[in-house]
Amino acid sequence: MSVDPLNFAGRVVVVTGASRGIGRAIATRFAAAGATVIGFGRSVPAESLGYEFQACDVRDPEAVRAAIDAIGAAHGRIDAVINNAGGSPESDAATASPRFAERVIALNLLGPLYVAQAAHRWMQANGGAIVNIASVSATRPSPGTAVYAAAKAGLVQLTRSLAQEWGPTVRLNSIIVGYIATEDVATTYGSADAQAAIADTLGLRRLGRPEEIADAALFLASPMASYVSGASLAADGGNEWPSFLAILKAHSGR
Repeated sequence: MSVDPLNFAGRVVVVTGASRGIGRAIATRFAAAGATVIGFGRSVPAESLGYEFQACDVRDPEAVRAAIDAIGAAHGRIDAVINNAGGSPESDAATASPRFAERVIALNLLGPLYVAQAAHRWMQANGGAIVNIASVSATRPSPGTAVYAAAKAGLVQLTRSLAQEWGPTVRLNSIIVGYIATEDVATTYGSADAQAAIADTLGLRRLGRPEEIADAALFLASPMASYVSGASLAADGGNEWPSFLAILKAHSGR
């Protein structure tokens, strides 16, 4: 009888930034696959999300260690971590304060490191998988969110490096996330017309859905990806049409 590699029954999965958006979709997907899911966020949502939730600020290494150790002690294992917590506040790099830069880096780079470090020892007995949620900002210029882009680029490189350090027991991979239509889509990408214009620059001609990132995370954490480590999976709808081609077309009549 064949075993479903996407059945996570009996496995314990931690998802950070799990109260909304992509993180909520990821936690919901793992719960639907049978996993015991513990979501992290800075505060516990008032509504029931369908999985356990703990208040934990990933920027605080002591709080992270305490929360992860409590989960490991309660369940005897931690099988997967999805480091989703992050944010990309806009700021002019020339005038951004040191505190602003430190907070962005703490959330998007150091936080995932703290969570991974704390989970690492709980993965020694049974193995484990860590999936870090990165961004297309890690791979291209990101004016207005330069510090965020640098932090996400650092996260991709951290993933590659830890895959070497922690293998073969722990696998680490990252997902390069593109334009996703979360509940904040209007705030992030503007009006419906603006969203359509953005979508038209992508290979698939549409924005992504949070559930599609969740499916990618499920795959990377599953036995189906047992020989995948240190990789960066692009979930960006085919990336953006190069801007120079539009300029060339406008000025050459091609």
